[in-house]
Amino acid sequence: MPAAAWVTLVITALIVLAAAIGLLRVIFHLKAIRQTLGTVIVGVWVVAHQTRTVPEVLPSVNANLKPVRDFCESV
Repeated sequence: MPAAAWVTLVITALIVLAAAIGLLRVIFHLKAIRQTLGTVIVGVWVVAHQTRTVPEVLPSVNANLKPVRDFCESV
């Protein structure tokens, strides 16, 4: 094979190697982002759970205050 063919093969191998290394770095960054996103999703769920709206809690509050309401009506 002529020298130009060898040079072309070596340059091609270097380009493919650089692209493969870049893709591996992207894979590792995406794995780190995936873990961080999982943590954020759990945090958002906890905040949403702790800040429920009033209608979800209101029936139990009304049930707890029924004796007070009955007493006030009797006075």
